[in-house]
Amino acid sequence: MGEKKIRLKLTNLKKSYDTAKGKFQAVEQVDLEVYDNEFLVLLGPGHCGKTVLLNMIAGLEEQTEGEILLDGKAINGSDPRIGMVFQKTALMPWKTVMQNVEIGPKFRKVEKTPRRKKAQEYIDLVGLKGFEKSYPSELSGGMKQRVGIARAYTNDPEILLMDEPFGALDAQTRFVMEQEVSRIWEQEKRTIIFVTNNIEEACYLGDRIVLFSECPAKVKEIYVNDLPRPRDVISPEFLKLRTRISDNTDLAL
Repeated sequence: MGEKKIRLKLTNLKKSYDTAKGKFQAVEQVDLEVYDNEFLVLLGPGHCGKTVLLNMIAGLEEQTEGEILLDGKAINGSDPRIGMVFQKTALMPWKTVMQNVEIGPKFRKVEKTPRRKKAQEYIDLVGLKGFEKSYPSELSGGMKQRVGIARAYTNDPEILLMDEPFGALDAQTRFVMEQEVSRIWEQEKRTIIFVTNNIEEACYLGDRIVLFSECPAKVKEIYVNDLPRPRDVISPEFLKLRTRISDNTDLAL
């Protein structure tokens, strides 16, 4: 097996904010390499700075210090090769599933026939075939997240960022969506960086799990997860990994 290709490299990444009470440090000296086609999970306590880190990668926030390299070149601001799925899907309520999914290519003035063909491929992939003409108000929470995922994939990003996308779902729907995202990733083999504060979710999804400290976010440890997919959440190996991570967290997640 050859050497893994580094797609994204974070070097000495820091983020601080000036507040009325003085300087607030959200992210402190993160050094991290993200490999091509891997499913990387960023795990840590709530409000520890994981989302801030993801926002810097997405170009939604500017780092205070440090460097973000994509394929060896610095990126500043948003990059079309990086897509994002948020916890709140922000679907346009007046648009159908198809219209929401095709919105990115439409803004780029891709012609209707090819953009709808691509949108349909991802609508089918996320399991929403037959709901193309439905509106968000007619969809469940899990279905809305599927639309958000299809919309992100239709933009054809090389790296997909996912910020706690299932945090607002009930436990059963959340596990179904975890299974679906794992299935889609195995089919697409696209680099994913997934943020969560749920240890079981991290162990189920991640090739590697980056455990962060409480705020300011610092890397505590990186766990390699080579358990076979689909993962058995009650297997001794799974429970052992989950316990190792749980024992090393700063706060109960």
